[in-house]
Amino acid sequence: MKVDHEVVLYMKQPLDRAALERIVSILDGPVEDLVRKDSQFKKLALRSSDYVGKPKAVVDILVRHKALLQRPLLVAKKRAIVGRPKAKVVEFLSGL
Repeated sequence: MKVDHEVVLYMKQPLDRAALERIVSILDGPVEDLVRKDSQFKKLALRSSDYVGKPKAVVDILVRHKALLQRPLLVAKKRAIVGRPKAKVVEFLSGL
């Protein structure tokens, strides 16, 4: 399947607040899925109560800590998903 796409190197070109707010508004799934729970997350001592179910808090975290953006993130038209597990990517692309 061939799909026109654009790869955004978010560490070199971080998403701004407006882009993150748009993604949050069209995300399939819980907004907290956008936040990686890795070693940096642990170092920052973030708590789930700080951002779970809170779109503005998720955007605030990702604006300040771009490396916490979960990936891959697929955005097309009026829908966005976190591409994990990989099967979600195939389903997403087949719906285009």
